[in-house]
Amino acid sequence: VQLQASGGGLVQVGGSLRLSCAASGRTFSSYAMGWFRQVPGKEREFVAAISSSGGTTYYADSVKGRFTISRDNAKSTVYLQMNNLKPEDTAVYYCAVRGSSTIYHNPNAYNYWGQGTLVTVSS
Repeated sequence: VQLQASGGGLVQVGGSLRLSCAASGRTFSSYAMGWFRQVPGKEREFVAAISSSGGTTYYADSVKGRFTISRDNAKSTVYLQMNNLKPEDTAVYYCAVRGSSTIYHNPNAYNYWGQGTLVTVSS
């Protein structure tokens, strides 16, 4: 599986960004997907996950109510809509594929990772 994340950039506090992650190589619709983020010197942090069908989603408390994960299985793409961005959201964001249809928050449960896209929120 190959994952290509895009959509990061520089945005002001309170602004919005939409990240995309295009997948190729396997049956995308069979697998749960997740978004994680990481800042230098810290561990990779769970952000959001979505089941293979898109019917179940799960969010970190820090982004609940501001971020929305979604997927388009016909396009083999998962999205992360980020609204009301805060400086603490600044990080490299990674998408990942889990070898199961069900969601999980632990990054060790994910098998394939994209290259990351940088999100910078300026105050």
